[in-house]
Amino acid sequence: MSTETPKNSAKKSASKKTAAKKESPERISEVSSNAEREVEQAPEVSTISLPAVPVSLTSNVSSDMEASLRSVLSGENPIVSTPAEDVAVAEVEEVVVEEFENVDTGSLPSRRDRLSGEPSSKPEPVSMLTPERVLDAKKKRDKPTEGWNKFVYDISFHAINLGDSPVTRHRKALDASIGRPLSGGTKFVPVLTRKGGVGKTTTTTLLGMAMALVREDRVLAIDANPDRGTLAERFNKTTEKTVRDLVNDAAKVLTFNDFSEFVNRDKTRLDVLASDTDPFLSEAFGANDYNIVADLASRYYSIALTDCGTGIIHSVMGATLKRADGLVIVSGGSFDEARLASETLTWLESNGYGDLVKNTIVAINTATQGTNLIKLREIEDHFKSRVRETVRIPYDAMLAAGSYIDFKKLKPETQEAARQLASLVVDGL
Repeated sequence: MSTETPKNSAKKSASKKTAAKKESPERISEVSSNAEREVEQAPEVSTISLPAVPVSLTSNVSSDMEASLRSVLSGENPIVSTPAEDVAVAEVEEVVVEEFENVDTGSLPSRRDRLSGEPSSKPEPVSMLTPERVLDAKKKRDKPTEGWNKFVYDISFHAINLGDSPVTRHRKALDASIGRPLSGGTKFVPVLTRKGGVGKTTTTTLLGMAMALVREDRVLAIDANPDRGTLAERFNKTTEKTVRDLVNDAAKVLTFNDFSEFVNRDKTRLDVLASDTDPFLSEAFGANDYNIVADLASRYYSIALTDCGTGIIHSVMGATLKRADGLVIVSGGSFDEARLASETLTWLESNGYGDLVKNTIVAINTATQGTNLIKLREIEDHFKSRVRETVRIPYDAMLAAGSYIDFKKLKPETQEAARQLASLVVDGL
């Protein structure tokens, strides 16, 4: 049994309470001092220095904290002074926000500030002077040039402006792409294949006509087939002279008018140099002859298309590829025609023309036999993995006839394919 009297136990409990009261503030102060030491040792995480809290706010917060602590130690409910606390927090927040807004971070104004006309306190680089910042955002539509939209625009006395239709805008975009100016001298674009009868000459004709109709400069098509080419037969002949005559009289060609005597001029403004009709003379057309013609053409033309023969190892082919700035490979729609076209790309890559292959456009003539028996999409995917782009040339009765071609009388889809091919070729130049 315990021998302690009630009086002694009361004294001990009182002493314990007194000790608790003494120890609690010490522990709180110890935690506070440790926290201060940790804050002092912590690395600097912000360059923004917060302002000192006013003394009046600190005294209010300290008195409330002291009253709450006394209530807890005495076993009573803590005294919470909500209005005073809210006022203190609000005042602190106002001071911090005001000080933060006045901090100079050294950054330029935001895009919203720039658009609203907010000036910058620091010098701006020239890159900040952008068109969308300076120009008026309200862009007026161009007046329509054809069709129903133009009719509405006219009868409304220009009050209703619907702009051009999507079809017209697409046509104008293609025209702009085909007609863009070129720099750096004449651009030579051979059109070749290793198999006859797949539409190489027809493709050269379509490409040249689509370019000449739009471009402001001159476009020339050269028949460099050493095996009696038929390029001139796609046009109404205006002269009987050929590339052989031009080579023989090269020293007499001093002006563009002199050169014009040797070409056939189509109504699309495409000029065509015909090959010799005599097979023996055609076979004699070699690399030196082609270089003479190309040198003369480079004086007067911006683009020179070359309708090549099927003999890829012929001397003319070597001279043609050395001058090439772009390349069009023609493939038929059958299995063997596609393989021969792909093998042509392989030959070019293995003979030092890898960069030319990457800039090549493959024209797939879908009018050849066997096209309906294969998956054209698979052929296109194969060529797209090796060249820049592919274009399908659809069947057209005028093209199938193998004779004179009137570009304006071709089917709309045929004209569109030719214009797409011309746009892609010019893109690569």
